Amino acid sequence: MSTVDGTGIVTEAEPAGKGATAGSGPAAVPERSSGGAGLRAVPGGLSAGAREQAPASRPPGALRAWWRLLGSEAGLTFRRPRNLAVLAVLAAIPVLIGVVMRLFAEPLAAGAADGPGNGGAIFAQVAGNGLFLTFAALSLLVQLMLPVAVAVVAGDAVAGEAGAGTLRYLLTAPAGRTRLLAVKYGNAVLFCLAAVSVIAVSALVIGLALFPAGPITLLSGTTISFAEGLLRIGLVVLYVTAGMAALAAVALALSTLTEAAIGAIAATVVAVIVTQVLSVVPQLSWLHPYLLPQWWNGFDGVLRDPVATAEMGQGLLVFAAYTAIFGSIAWARFTGKDITS
Repeated sequence: MSTVDGTGIVTEAEPAGKGATAGSGPAAVPERSSGGAGLRAVPGGLSAGAREQAPASRPPGALRAWWRLLGSEAGLTFRRPRNLAVLAVLAAIPVLIGVVMRLFAEPLAAGAADGPGNGGAIFAQVAGNGLFLTFAALSLLVQLMLPVAVAVVAGDAVAGEAGAGTLRYLLTAPAGRTRLLAVKYGNAVLFCLAAVSVIAVSALVIGLALFPAGPITLLSGTTISFAEGLLRIGLVVLYVTAGMAALAAVALALSTLTEAAIGAIAATVVAVIVTQVLSVVPQLSWLHPYLLPQWWNGFDGVLRDPVATAEMGQGLLVFAAYTAIFGSIAWARFTGKDITS
């Protein structure tokens, strides 16, 4: 039987016929409830050490709940036919590039060598070593196709739920808006990693199938082993993923501003196109270091010996700044938003 004393402590009385022993009586343990903070006694009690350790056990439980929520969100994302179709297209483009370069190897290599920037030099190396097809495919797709794929998922993260009327039901679960937003962003980052990895693996497989493989001659003229070349491909994948994660933060912020997913997706793509146009205008050279797409191809520093860590480090700082700024915008908007759908 429960009794309430004057302090608001609820205690469980011993059933009739059973004696109480020392140390087995009820001990008041804090328990959070929807009606406010209160104390409820637990039969058998807790020792002082156990009471001190009880709060420390909560963070791991919260972390497990976060991972479960992220796993559920990722499962939905990677089971959607639309997203699978996007990944399939990203995987097919390197195959197309490899086949075209195999059929027209000499004229394409000559034309690429005369092309502007390091992108042309990368394409010119493909015929001599299939590993370069991975770098070439990423340098091409990171300009538009990969950002579009990221915008489709990140732009739909919040706006899609709101448009479908399921967002308020997600918030009825004891997850909290901040945790839910973090899960949405974490899921978008996982998709970024998956999309970049799909391109890299597809290009690597078709490159090794159609072109010679072996030690790689870098853009700086140094030759490295095949194994080290694979390691540098891994570094490129991580760098490009970081760049796409920054774009995902932009798309997520836009997604919190509307209930129409297509609007957030379109706004993200338009922003990418506009910033890329601005990045080629010489009169705006002072603005170029602050434009996100300007750093997406900064991974060509991996193709030098030693690795151009200074330029890549600047790119990572820009990615981190965009993630922090637009992540804060998304958080401020989402946590203060009146959600009715």
